Amino acid sequence: MGETLDRRRVETAKRIEALRGELPRAEQLCGNTACVYMTGSFGRSEASTHSDLDVFIVGLGTHETPALSRLNQILVKADLIEANKKLGLPEFSADGEYLTHHTVAELLDTLGKPEDDANNTFTARLLLLLESTPLVGESAYRRIVDDVIASYWRDYQDNRNNFVPAFLANDILRMWRTFCVNYEARTQSVPAEKRAKRSVKNYKLKHSRLLTCYSGLLYLLAVFSKNGTVSPTDAASMIALSPTRRLEWMLSQPELADAKETIGKLIGGYERFLGNTDASEDELVTRFLDKRRKKEYSDSAFEFGDLVFAVFNNVGSGNRFHRLLVV
Repeated sequence: MGETLDRRRVETAKRIEALRGELPRAEQLCGNTACVYMTGSFGRSEASTHSDLDVFIVGLGTHETPALSRLNQILVKADLIEANKKLGLPEFSADGEYLTHHTVAELLDTLGKPEDDANNTFTARLLLLLESTPLVGESAYRRIVDDVIASYWRDYQDNRNNFVPAFLANDILRMWRTFCVNYEARTQSVPAEKRAKRSVKNYKLKHSRLLTCYSGLLYLLAVFSKNGTVSPTDAASMIALSPTRRLEWMLSQPELADAKETIGKLIGGYERFLGNTDASEDELVTRFLDKRRKKEYSDSAFEFGDLVFAVFNNVGSGNRFHRLLVV
């Protein structure tokens, strides 16, 4: 891979280890029954010096009887806030509004229900599967991931030879559409600087958010195209890889030889995105106030989407799973 992505992965790994070194009490409190996992650029192993820390706290048990007591939840949150400050990371977004605790029962009980979005369990569950890295409580993290997979693969035993992961795929598509709808709903006639901020978000949406969702779909689609089914083990393998490493895995598959050139371009386009966004928010806003530069970035985002579409169609080749994802 290119220098930018390799460097980001190495630097992210070092910063995660530094974070873990500041969280011995949180690790002890979580033990084998709760975890903290990172999403966003840390979860994708591509954090820059400007990245903030996005985390979810999830434990075993139920809302009424969580494995991590409410007092211990407070202590874990306090340790995360302190570690975040000590390492000089930006403050948690929205004044810590999203620094909340869920149980795995809540992630699963709301699956497919209207309250899934309102309780933020949908986001917690999908990002767990698509771009997460455990920070503390790794054994609990593995168990929680397995429980979530089992819920999505509930009909696997009766269809093990031709299983299409439609339930998960539809949720991933819903996640992508939710990102898009949320962006459009907040876009309105505002001063130039605020419009530029929206343009920065749109640029990131059409790269990192798009790849988070579609790298998962592409991985599952490639497995189905090869085997005619997708097992829970296949899902676990997908989850263990970051979005860019899923693309690298696809490059290693002989049956995807026809798509390798396009996948390589896709990775190259993503590396350029990482380079372009390696700046403070103020600097990015300034760049997007420049109409020429904004158009350049917008065009590259559209081209990136075209590449994802090309790989998607090449890998799917009109098979049953591919058709389900389109219609």
